[in-house]
Amino acid sequence: MRTILPLIALLTAAPVAASGPVETATRGSYSCEMPGTAAGAAGVRVPSKDFRISSASRYKSAQGNGVYLRKGDVIRFTSGPRSGETYLVVGDNFLRALGADGKSTRLRCIRTGR
Repeated sequence: MRTILPLIALLTAAPVAASGPVETATRGSYSCEMPGTAAGAAGVRVPSKDFRISSASRYKSAQGNGVYLRKGDVIRFTSGPRSGETYLVVGDNFLRALGADGKSTRLRCIRTGR
């Protein structure tokens, strides 16, 4: 009980300003695409945007490796060649790229495997 009380005090003193809890993204490979057309394919692949979540806070891409931070439903690449790119977590296997203005873009990334 003595070890639990200081832990509870520490957790209740945490700042409330965060936009969500710090979490991790679902590990695996993400294939990115733009929406297709009714007359063609459902999606148009954009392989240059593909990446892999390799561990709790690391990603890999064709351009190189880096670190990401997930707070709530937002993933931001914080270092490496994709630094500054931001994605909205729509589901465990579905991300939507966000523009510099914070609004959703048409680019979507789907987790395709582990």
